[in-house]
Amino acid sequence: MAVGRIHSLESFGTVDGPGIRFVTFLQGCPMRCLFCHNPDTWDFQAPVAYTWTPEQLLTETLRYKSFIRNGGVTCTGGEPLAQADFVREYFELCHRHGLHTALDTSGALFSDKVCRTLDTADLVLLDIKTTDDALHLRLTGQSRENNQATLTYLESIGKPVWIRHVVTPGVNDDEAHILHLAEYLQPFNCVQRVEVLPYHTMGRYKYEQLGIPYPLQGTPPLPADRLEACRSLLRRELRIPVL
Repeated sequence: MAVGRIHSLESFGTVDGPGIRFVTFLQGCPMRCLFCHNPDTWDFQAPVAYTWTPEQLLTETLRYKSFIRNGGVTCTGGEPLAQADFVREYFELCHRHGLHTALDTSGALFSDKVCRTLDTADLVLLDIKTTDDALHLRLTGQSRENNQATLTYLESIGKPVWIRHVVTPGVNDDEAHILHLAEYLQPFNCVQRVEVLPYHTMGRYKYEQLGIPYPLQGTPPLPADRLEACRSLLRRELRIPVL
């Protein structure tokens, strides 16, 4: 039986999948994204709020079943697929209670174990940092290979996918980047919507608390008009909702 290392819980989440959701933030992430606002979830060995079995997490989840019955549960992180067996077992238990399951992942990891976990999710929220190979390495410290493999696998099994894309001023907010993202996504029938998220600096204080230099020091939050311009470009190129 898998045991999960859980950073924190959110009982009434509204931004990590449809409806009101019980959200589990799992500890540990192999990526080091420059725009990450949760650096406290990186360290796999850091102290955690809970060390639970899937059954224990389900027991906590069911306390809120009346509130999330039209929404569901979401596992995020950190990178939840770093604890793939735990997430799979938890999702299987949730399905027995009629709960919708969503997985929020960077696609940083890809293996047979990961695929078995992807199979159990009703919805995958897949982060695409950039479609530029060199920029991806600079932004995250990893190549795009696993992210691409993840989306290709999700397409092969017809799994519903929502794409999440953070837009950062001076990094990936130019028209060429946005159009290349649209071109990349066009062949994938599994992609149901794209969420364009603005870079912000609200997590900067966490870097200070952890004694980590803030990698995008001096980069301003994405202006609202630039965010809408990026969304408009994607809406023009894609026949799915862009939020």
